[in-house]
Amino acid sequence: MTDEAPSPAPMATTAGLLGAGMVLIFDGKGGVRRHTSEEELPKAPLRGFVLIAGNSRAPEFRVWMKGELGDFHADLLSAPSTRARCTVVGDKALVVIRVARPGAEPDDMGRQLMSLLIEKGRVTIASELNVADFLGLPKWESSHHAPVSPADLVARLGLRAADRLEPLVEMLGDRLDNIEESLIIENTSTAQSRLSHLRRTMISFRRMVWPLRDTLNTLEIEDLSFFSARDRLRLREASARSARLGDELQAMSERAVLVHEQIIDARAEQMNRTMLILAAVTVVFMPLTLVTGVLGMNVSGIPMANDPEAFWYVCGGLICFSIAIVVWMRKRRWL
Repeated sequence: MTDEAPSPAPMATTAGLLGAGMVLIFDGKGGVRRHTSEEELPKAPLRGFVLIAGNSRAPEFRVWMKGELGDFHADLLSAPSTRARCTVVGDKALVVIRVARPGAEPDDMGRQLMSLLIEKGRVTIASELNVADFLGLPKWESSHHAPVSPADLVARLGLRAADRLEPLVEMLGDRLDNIEESLIIENTSTAQSRLSHLRRTMISFRRMVWPLRDTLNTLEIEDLSFFSARDRLRLREASARSARLGDELQAMSERAVLVHEQIIDARAEQMNRTMLILAAVTVVFMPLTLVTGVLGMNVSGIPMANDPEAFWYVCGGLICFSIAIVVWMRKRRWL
């Protein structure tokens, strides 16, 4: 009794494929091995599947996809996309995942696309990513803990994508903490611009996290004949991980709104203090302006007009009057 079953689609040879991609055979028991023959593609093990991955921009891989998958599915895999999605055609599913590049920063994630065609016994991946590195293939080969089904592979890809986003989300949280700390020391001069930039970055993150969750959820509920209950459970776990990141982003967005309100309140309080000072100055100098205006009239009868010490008397009286007004305002707690 053989442990191999016919492949779901006619696959002739690996000509032009191995130079632009790789072929992996998963035995369905946690094992994985590379296929290096250039003569023919392997058949999927009875309980496992075959993974074919290649560079979506490589002409050789495009030619292979058109020849082995047909123009329709080849175009689906190579078509540019801006959002993660899941599309089911017959008993096959096209899954598109957006992944942050390694070593990315929150301001420059360098998002890359990974398109997967999932069918019974085979998964085809078209991406510019280093798929072997992204999957952690050497670890799978040594630990004998590789995916056991196509759905399990997709679930792990979703978890890998979430793993790359999680430290970036933590960085966003640290930035928000720094902005809140700057408000405590009343340094609001740059807080507004930093907060605006942070909120724009959060929007960009949500555009990656929520579609990833929706993609995994959609794949889980689709009626594909080769999906088992365990497969759907794995997809649900990966979706929950993405949803948790989305919840963290949502919580940070709500915090950012509160911080924005704090900035507005701080600026309003600062403006109120400024207006209070200006009003106090006006109250102090308005009577002085009235006195000096009256004494400055060019008419006869001005008191002490001919007294050489009158100027100093007037100045002293104005100073004493100003001090009295300031003291009065302080007693009323206006200053």
